[in-house]
Amino acid sequence: MSVERIERKGAAVWRVRWRDAQGRERSKVIGRKRDAEVFEAEVVRRKRTGDLDLLTGGRETLAEFAEEWWKLYAVPNLASRTLQSYAKLWDRHVGPRLGSMRLGAITPEIVERYRAELEADGVGLPTVHRALVQLQGVLRCAVEWRRIGNNPVKAVKKPKVRRYREVRPLPPLSVERLRMAAAGRRRKHGPRDATLIAVLAYAGIRPQEAQALRWSDVRERTLLIEKAADGQGGVKSTKTGQTRTVRLLVPLGADLAEWRQRCDHGEDEDLLFPNRSGGIWNDGAWQSWHRDAWHPACAEAGIENARPYDLRHSFISLLIHEGRSVVEVARQAGHSPTMTLDVYAHVFDEFDISERVSAEDQIVQARRDVSESCPPCSGEPQKPCETPGNPHSPINLPRISFMTSSVPPPIGPRRASRTARSMPYSRM
Repeated sequence: MSVERIERKGAAVWRVRWRDAQGRERSKVIGRKRDAEVFEAEVVRRKRTGDLDLLTGGRETLAEFAEEWWKLYAVPNLASRTLQSYAKLWDRHVGPRLGSMRLGAITPEIVERYRAELEADGVGLPTVHRALVQLQGVLRCAVEWRRIGNNPVKAVKKPKVRRYREVRPLPPLSVERLRMAAAGRRRKHGPRDATLIAVLAYAGIRPQEAQALRWSDVRERTLLIEKAADGQGGVKSTKTGQTRTVRLLVPLGADLAEWRQRCDHGEDEDLLFPNRSGGIWNDGAWQSWHRDAWHPACAEAGIENARPYDLRHSFISLLIHEGRSVVEVARQAGHSPTMTLDVYAHVFDEFDISERVSAEDQIVQARRDVSESCPPCSGEPQKPCETPGNPHSPINLPRISFMTSSVPPPIGPRRASRTARSMPYSRM
């Protein structure tokens, strides 16, 4: 290590030389001798503490590092749906604004400006929150990989994201009308559609978990939930990464037994709801079912703006009205008790312990009411009956959108840096 004087036109400058942890020679030119000596002392201190690599880190741009982060961290560790969401979020909001900046130049002030500009451009608070979370995750890896010393996004307050609508579970009577409409619409796939709706509504599992169910997971009193469809025709772990069991209600058990007898894939290792080739549905198959079976059945049953995922809330509502504890409801739903209270607090508040009713009794009564109001026609194929609109159906719910691309585009610096040159704070 040395400090040497360099003569230049008009004045002299000072160059500090040292070797990094890999033995490569480094240097930095500083205008004043006193400042060069202070910098030399900082190099000596960082050598002793093992932080010498951070002294020259942060020179690469955020887009260049993000491309490395994508290959080394995101692709091996994140689910395909998360990758697709991150790729779109990066290309729309993060890369064009911050991609050309050096890692070492990103400060909490820059991130605050970034958040303010997103909100000024009309970007919704949930998207702003997700963009900051993604940026913080990228820079967290930059800290762990010793490219920068600290994460500037960690110090920035994220916008609070609140649930804009309350969960409105479909009552068993609406579910049964929906099942009858689905069973009567498509002669070939009607029984399968009705059984799938029953599984979603009376077991409370996520649609991806239902697509990965096998007959070996159907037990005498419970359903074993340990896998989920990944959207690409394969399987992955559940959303929480944990295995759980869900109570198998007697009416649902009868539906599954009837479906197993009718279908031609009743072996233990067969899927309950396979695609045409016997495999797991991908996003395209789920989208087709949503369009060809779900929407028409909802229209005939008088249910507006409902999603298949809303059937999950129906099962949880049945458990709450049985008087189950928060811990038990959360265990069968597959998330934490805190989240259960956050999402279903209004359902718990409306429940009176003196009005406890069995979930199985509610389902049986709903099926009796539907069969009495819509009796099958003798000698003719059963047609879906006209039913009044459901007063408890959710309103103003967003439609499900599906991503057709199976492999997210790589994140690279070229696209981001072009747009980022026009940003007022990207040159700071």
